[in-house]
Amino acid sequence: MTEPTHRTAPGDTSGPGETSGPDGTSGPDAAAGPFLVPSPKKAKAGRFWSGRRIPAALLAAAVLGGAGILLYDIAAVRADRPAMRWRRVTADRLAEWRLEEPWVLAAAAAVALLGLCLLVIAATPGLRALLPMRRDDPAVRAGLTRDAAALVLRDRAMEVPGVQSVRVRMRRRKVSVRARAHFRELDDVRTDLDGAIDAAIAELGLAKPPSPSVRVSRPPARKR
Repeated sequence: MTEPTHRTAPGDTSGPGETSGPDGTSGPDAAAGPFLVPSPKKAKAGRFWSGRRIPAALLAAAVLGGAGILLYDIAAVRADRPAMRWRRVTADRLAEWRLEEPWVLAAAAAVALLGLCLLVIAATPGLRALLPMRRDDPAVRAGLTRDAAALVLRDRAMEVPGVQSVRVRMRRRKVSVRARAHFRELDDVRTDLDGAIDAAIAELGLAKPPSPSVRVSRPPARKR
């Protein structure tokens, strides 16, 4: 009986059953070629910013239209033409009103509050229902909606023995879990539920995991 022979190319030092990779490594898995190694650097995972394209377009259109009408009226007055009626009426009303009147102060406060709200909205990211996930790779950015995260936590909680129903409320900083147990001791159910919720939150991969608040109670007794 003849033994099988293994032919090698010049400079090839790999043995039978082994293949050499492009980088010179040998082994049964070297034929798959180079593989991607996760980057050790983690990018900062901030909140997602809302585009707000429709509100910005509406506001820009309103400002542009108002400025265009005002500039047209000013140019008409400069050309020795009468001003528009709405500007004459507004000027007469403003000349009669006093700044110390209560409704004038109330209107000014309302306008100032509206402007402050617009500034806060412009300076905040928005998209509060989208939770940012960890960025293990700087080139990848992912998010998880609150509803999806709450659904995952609810499914994990229902797997705990003794849990009859679960209500999960997901927030950015805190998650509230309210469960009802129809058998087993409440302390045992609470301990197992705490562990299940903590493990589920860790598996979500969120950049800032929320702190859980778990409560377990008995279902209300049925009236006969």
